[in-house]
Amino acid sequence: MSGGRTGRAALLLLSALVIWVLLALPNRPSALGVGTFVRLPLELPVLLGLLVATAGRPRLSQALRILLVAALTAITILKLADLALHETFSRPFNPVTDRFVFPAALNLLTGTLGPVAAWGVVALAVAALALLVWLLAWAFGCWARPVGGARRGVAGFVALGFALVAAADLTRTTDPPGRAGTTRIALAHADRAQSAARDLTAYRRAAASDPFAGASGLLDRLEGRDVIVLFVESYGRASFSNPLYSTTHVPTLEAAATGLADAGFGARSLWLTSPIAGGQSWLAHGTFASGLETGDQARYGAMLASDRRTLWHLAQEAGYRTAAVMPAITLPWPEGPRSGFETVLAAADLGYRGRPFNWVTMPDQYTLAAWPRLLPPDPRPGFVQIALISSHAPWMPIPPMLDWDAIGDGRVFDRYAEAGDPPRVVWQDRDRVRDQYRQAIDYALRAALGFAARQAGPDAPLIIVLGDHQPASSIAQVAGRDVPLHLIGPPDVLALFDGWNPTPGLVPGPGAPVWPMAAFRDRFVRATTTARPAEPS
Repeated sequence: MSGGRTGRAALLLLSALVIWVLLALPNRPSALGVGTFVRLPLELPVLLGLLVATAGRPRLSQALRILLVAALTAITILKLADLALHETFSRPFNPVTDRFVFPAALNLLTGTLGPVAAWGVVALAVAALALLVWLLAWAFGCWARPVGGARRGVAGFVALGFALVAAADLTRTTDPPGRAGTTRIALAHADRAQSAARDLTAYRRAAASDPFAGASGLLDRLEGRDVIVLFVESYGRASFSNPLYSTTHVPTLEAAATGLADAGFGARSLWLTSPIAGGQSWLAHGTFASGLETGDQARYGAMLASDRRTLWHLAQEAGYRTAAVMPAITLPWPEGPRSGFETVLAAADLGYRGRPFNWVTMPDQYTLAAWPRLLPPDPRPGFVQIALISSHAPWMPIPPMLDWDAIGDGRVFDRYAEAGDPPRVVWQDRDRVRDQYRQAIDYALRAALGFAARQAGPDAPLIIVLGDHQPASSIAQVAGRDVPLHLIGPPDVLALFDGWNPTPGLVPGPGAPVWPMAAFRDRFVRATTTARPAEPS
């Protein structure tokens, strides 16, 4: 009998421990520590008390267990999703707007590990989910065994008492010896979901109005000059504020500014605040082009579905040929034409015959060397977006800069495509990852600015080089979402932007303007248009 009671007590303890761990699991990487799991989750005695109190009523007990298994499984998945998105995008997961991350993650896994290994990871995730459900059903079942009426009454009072304590913690009226962290996370998710739905409605209203709708004479001060927009992946303020990176990137920029000046180009710099960090570059591209913040997938989709005219639409209406050079695009991209691009050069269209660099389909220098000869002939000036990707995670391997005239079809890069340790080795050491990031950004800047210097001539284009977002916070180690924007071109063209008060050169100074990325479209159009549309009131 004693042995039976001991075994029963052990099962209760073990099952309570399982529930404890899941309730204590935080949703931020910074909170992952022993202290988090030692502190009592205030929901634990509430749940266990309810299970014991209802054990004498089989139907009610079973319904309660099903509800608790479903609820705790769902919130655990949300916590894990939060952990993943905080690590990669520096924000929590939103089930209303972030459902796309699951197929996107599968695409990334497939590109990094191969299809077999990627689907193996998916199978493991499904098995882990099934194990989680089974564990919770077992753990809650252990506490749903019938006991005497007196014990059920005591359990009910315990559940009620701790529910009141948890409520006090949620309202911060007291500081109990525990935390209702899971309830807090669940309420935050519910609030974010409601806010997202409201924001979408407001965003669609904003997207329906456009200060440039029906305007004529736009961009006339450019006098038909080509415009090239170069997005440098994961290039942010960390390159200037974090000594790990600034000691490499700032000298590269300063040397490039000297080279541009020798070629007859000027340079000006300022800051834009990206709507994102850590990834999802297309959201920054959409914000930059539309003049509306598209900081999540739902808003991005709402922008594309609206009548909002992007910068590319406006350029097309002003007589430009618009094109997007997108070496990361390997699947159908219906968003391209909807964004205002007449021509899209995706990965398969760029003629690269070399080996891929892990996830990166081709090095930036190849992209920049190849795209001009691949655009179909057109008498109109070009307004072109190029999204560079050599500085996209996992940041390895990194080729050296080669002779521009020797790049050919890209096979010259093969010797570098598998150089050094693979990502699975490097990513075991966060310091090595940061160093690879440093090298990758430096390579991307050398490629972009080297390409810019080669465009010198009587019909030199206006070149806009900017970052799309900061890298993940664990890599950037710098707060905020600011990215640099560099204007490069003949001095008389750059004079159009003197009213912006940018910093001369490629290193934004302390007084350089800081704008929301969504402000760029309207300010650029007004700066390059003689009959400027009125500023919004």
